[in-house]
Amino acid sequence: MARNVERRAALADAGLRVLAATGARGLTHRAVDAEAGVPTGTASNYFRSRDALLGALGERIMERFAPDEGVLAELGAREPSLELFVDYLRYIVERTTRQPDLTRALIELRLEAVRRPDLARVLGDTLRRGYRDDVAFHIASGLPGGAFEVALLHYAMDGLLLDLLSTSIDAGFDPDEVIVAFVSRLVGGATER
Repeated sequence: MARNVERRAALADAGLRVLAATGARGLTHRAVDAEAGVPTGTASNYFRSRDALLGALGERIMERFAPDEGVLAELGAREPSLELFVDYLRYIVERTTRQPDLTRALIELRLEAVRRPDLARVLGDTLRRGYRDDVAFHIASGLPGGAFEVALLHYAMDGLLLDLLSTSIDAGFDPDEVIVAFVSRLVGGATER
């Protein structure tokens, strides 16, 4: 069984590479098989439908983006400050830009979910869980603001990541400077809601 779990993960990783490189239109079971270097039909044995494949890719992205518990514990042990939240966002940007194709695949999946209700459900559940985890970290760390400010930061960070990993507006600002501004402007003056 462990071997099947490993094969499933390897196929999902191949699917993410295909998705990032060719977009949702290029994502087929055959393309996944070719990328993974396995016999034709292997991916369809693990993911019976296109929706099953897309859902598995959404789950796999979040597995691979999962934060290091040690880093979270280290951040969570610090005194509440805006600098702590800046460092938390820096860690998010580092994790999501370290593997740019993974973030591009997530963007592709989010767009594809607009047209596929089953994918929207699976991916939406996963994204909402990540947001709730970020709110919980924010509250547990004693940072100012709450769920609304964390949502604002998600919206802002999504835009920053889109700009960093796709066609950029080339505004010329250092991403770290942008992260500091996000925190100071969106959370710095926040009061509890």
